[in-house]
Amino acid sequence: MPLLEHERGVVIHRGSSIAKALREHRTLDTATSFASYWYFHLPNFILAALMYTMLGRFLLGLMVDADSPNYIWRFFCRITDPVIGAISIVTPKITPPAVLWLFGFVWMFWLRVVFHYTLLLLNLAPRLGGAAS
Repeated sequence: MPLLEHERGVVIHRGSSIAKALREHRTLDTATSFASYWYFHLPNFILAALMYTMLGRFLLGLMVDADSPNYIWRFFCRITDPVIGAISIVTPKITPPAVLWLFGFVWMFWLRVVFHYTLLLLNLAPRLGGAAS
């Protein structure tokens, strides 16, 4: 096969798309990734923010009273109360609030995993370049 060449330690056919990609040194920068995959990044960011705010509420709840006038505590409560309301529908009423906050963290985590996996199945999620993609 005379059309083979050696580039970066890989033997490839000259007309292949791999050879073209290696010559162009294509990379996906942050701006291009966000613009192209906004439907992935935006919901993922919102779910991550809710998830970590829920964890922050749990940790802060260990140090302040439930009716504290602290503005940071009120912010955490205001942001996470809608999620807590949705989670409390499927959680037994006897569950203490701190455990409910941790359940919220776990639910948000698994919601992010399912969201990402669904987009991967539909071939809509961003992928890393290289041998795996």
